[in-house]
Amino acid sequence: MGESYGGLPPGASMEAVARFLAGLRGSSAWPASPASAESFGLPERRPAAVVDADPLEEVAEGGLAVPGVPEPGFAAFLDGIQRSVVLPGGPHGVPLVYGTVAAAIRRRRDDRVLETWGGGAIVRHSLYAPVARADRGVLGQAGAAGLDVVDTAAEGAHPHEVLSAALDAIHRARGAVEAELATRWCARETALLYVDGGIAGLGEPASSDRAVGVVKSHRTVYGGQAAMNAAFAMAAGQRTHAFTVEGRGRASVASWYLRLHAGDGTDPFGGIVRVEVASGAFTSERADSVSRWILAERSPVALPDPRWRVMPYGIRAVEEYLRAAVPR
Repeated sequence: MGESYGGLPPGASMEAVARFLAGLRGSSAWPASPASAESFGLPERRPAAVVDADPLEEVAEGGLAVPGVPEPGFAAFLDGIQRSVVLPGGPHGVPLVYGTVAAAIRRRRDDRVLETWGGGAIVRHSLYAPVARADRGVLGQAGAAGLDVVDTAAEGAHPHEVLSAALDAIHRARGAVEAELATRWCARETALLYVDGGIAGLGEPASSDRAVGVVKSHRTVYGGQAAMNAAFAMAAGQRTHAFTVEGRGRASVASWYLRLHAGDGTDPFGGIVRVEVASGAFTSERADSVSRWILAERSPVALPDPRWRVMPYGIRAVEEYLRAAVPR
């Protein structure tokens, strides 16, 4: 961690900082396994949806064969993590959430060895709360001790609404550190960066040919019913036609679906990722090239991670590095 809060040593764990905050609140009791905000299983605030998008290629009813042999094209991998600890509710049951976000780039030194790029991970720690309704005394002492306090401005009366607002803020903070690293890479390097997740919200990297976003989850399906039908019809190694993805506060990017592996029969999106690249220089040939580079990352398999059908080994290596670098 690197900071010292109110006598806590540098490198103190998240739980140690949370215990310190609980002490400010006058709470001597502390659960053996403190809960994270993520563990509450709060419903997604963004509903599942199928969104129409303008096609960039002729709309295909099924999968398109990716010509050529898969070949490595990525020099490095970018991913981030987030962690949180929930403090017991204070006045009116308003919980505080201590959150940590981190991101790192691991660069390929040879076929199977990665090294950290850019001097190490970016790590940020904050205390998340609706300032107008939370325990002002605790927030003041936390700020005086050096903790960054983020106002989530949550207005709902239910504690779960407070937690949802904190999770949204933590997610934005994670995106910010990922965007910071991606921007550094695109400014300094000419090689290609594999970004876990989309690039449309990263700012300048969204218009760079040095960053490729690969999205593993599909809460929103882009391209309308035609793209979704084509995605489900794909065999492993095939892609859909490309389309434009754009949204409020996000850059316009070119995108398509790509099946890495056959599904397991339980999830219709099993083995499918959605690719995002800068739209300015999009061509069908570039979509095929990027697809070949992504397909090449299927080996070595990222087992034992249960997401191995949609996660390359390089991204798993970044996550393992971040888990070791950020104490719980």
